[in-house]
Amino acid sequence: MFKLAQIQFAPLLGDINTNCEKAEKLISQCNDSQLIVLPEVSDTGYNFPNRKYAFDLAYDIEENPFVKMLLRKSREMNTSIVSGICEKVDDKLYNSSILVSKGNILGTYRKIHLFMNEKDIFEPGVGGLEVYEIEGVNIGILICFDYLFPEIWRILAQKNADIIAHPSNLVTYNAFKVVPAQAIINKVFIATTNRIGTERDLTFAGRSFMCQPDGKIIKEAGKETEEIIKSNVDVKLARDKMITSRNHVFNDLKPESYF
Repeated sequence: MFKLAQIQFAPLLGDINTNCEKAEKLISQCNDSQLIVLPEVSDTGYNFPNRKYAFDLAYDIEENPFVKMLLRKSREMNTSIVSGICEKVDDKLYNSSILVSKGNILGTYRKIHLFMNEKDIFEPGVGGLEVYEIEGVNIGILICFDYLFPEIWRILAQKNADIIAHPSNLVTYNAFKVVPAQAIINKVFIATTNRIGTERDLTFAGRSFMCQPDGKIIKEAGKETEEIIKSNVDVKLARDKMITSRNHVFNDLKPESYF
């Protein structure tokens, strides 16, 4: 079994140092986990009043104190961590998630589908649907509003993702209907890791959850509580792509008949 932990907490808008301290304490409680998933933009908070505010907060990856903490903890704990960050690249900002493993950066995914006012702050990511191997398990990454676009789930599944880490700042409950459907359609595990709390005019929905390939939610956090949920993942369930004895998730596709 692959051991996965999801950390649901409330980052403070604009306070990276406090967010580092809070996240580090919570990560330290996951020392039996092989992968730890945190929410979207856990370093800075989310509901920026304007782009300048976000730009002044953001760091490039190498200088980000939150990323430095993730690298140190992953090395000390001999584990891997996915976390949302606000990433600065020259004069651009990206809503990104970084994957670190045992003191090294394995990869970064930049959110492709931007939600509402994110379009005023971030650039959409391009060409970043990668799958990473951690201890023999294949990990894909999507972020929050990406959940509504089935094509990218399918691409990650076709790239042999066993688990899709899904750092989020969800404010509605639509994802709690859609994500289990994506798990069923693609036969993957999905770790939707949401935040709690209120920032300015947004209240976040909490209820982080782990969904298995049959769509069943096997672990779920509360709506308003800071907590860690831990799951034992049997990746064999994600690697069996048979729907029935005669139907296969990918082999039964008929793209030549769709247009």
